Amino acid sequence: MIVLGIESSCDECAIALVKDGKQILSHVIATQIELHKPYNGVVPEIASRLHTQWILSVYRQAMEEAGISASEIDGVAVTNRPGLVGSLLVGLSFAKGLSYTLGIPFIGVDHIRAHLYAPHIEHDIPYPYLGVLVSGGHTVLAKVSGFDEVAVMGTTIDDAIGEAFDKVAKHYGLGYPGGIYIDRLAATGNDRAFDFPNPSLHKGEHTYDVSYSGLKTAVINQLDQFWDGASEKSPENIAASFQRAAVTILIRRIKKALRDTGLTRIVAGGGVAANSRMRSELSSLQGIDVYYPSLTLCTDNGAMIAGIGYQYLISGERSPLELNASPRVSAFKRTYP
Repeated sequence: MIVLGIESSCDECAIALVKDGKQILSHVIATQIELHKPYNGVVPEIASRLHTQWILSVYRQAMEEAGISASEIDGVAVTNRPGLVGSLLVGLSFAKGLSYTLGIPFIGVDHIRAHLYAPHIEHDIPYPYLGVLVSGGHTVLAKVSGFDEVAVMGTTIDDAIGEAFDKVAKHYGLGYPGGIYIDRLAATGNDRAFDFPNPSLHKGEHTYDVSYSGLKTAVINQLDQFWDGASEKSPENIAASFQRAAVTILIRRIKKALRDTGLTRIVAGGGVAANSRMRSELSSLQGIDVYYPSLTLCTDNGAMIAGIGYQYLISGERSPLELNASPRVSAFKRTYP
């Protein structure tokens, strides 16, 4: 089965063709980063307008790269939640048009589940495992027992980890997207130059939740109060110290979740899964198998949408053409070991 996947939840206009949920036939991503850079973040109105202008050409390029005709597509999968509604509607409308015109099944998928599926395209990963979704909009720890069986154990109570990276980078004027620039600066910095806080959340049921608002504020205030041009207070040192603190917050929750569940596998997805410190810390966990997507599948892409869409379609699931876009994540079961 060849599934066409469309991803337009934020600022990436992406379409891919994937065979049987694993073989990528084409993979096209039109990024809007340069057009949002002047604003140090995604402007929703600009994003949706660009999706409208680009999606047809992205589709044509994906078809050309795959070397197939439209009649060979067996199904269409598209992100319908969560994300920027205007951007989502562009991809969703395009997917519905293809489905109706070609007479093929159509399925709307959740962006978070798709990120957790991305490593499955390149690896054969048995269930269950601890899913770690780390991106600009989401930070989620979940017990994953199947492609559509995701039980959330912990999430952020304020900023997502990627959001904290972007906001710190914006305050410093380091560039957008912030995570890339902080990772690069941190490579030559002293990660012990500053001892930024690790928030201690309330005990009890939500013991796997994380918080990044306090850390972000501390890093910003560090610059305001102490910047004097001295080498020990360089952007490299602050970036390295911030990155160490941000990753440590999550790694501590991950270790606890592994101990409490007895799980021995981790699957990481989302843009921050490309972070060098995050990968190093996860890979150093003793007795744990860790799976990542390749760097091009960490960020938003159509292949992960087509991949998980295939799983839904072969299970007989379909979405009605009345399906709407939603800015919110779908309902996830919450679990506590």
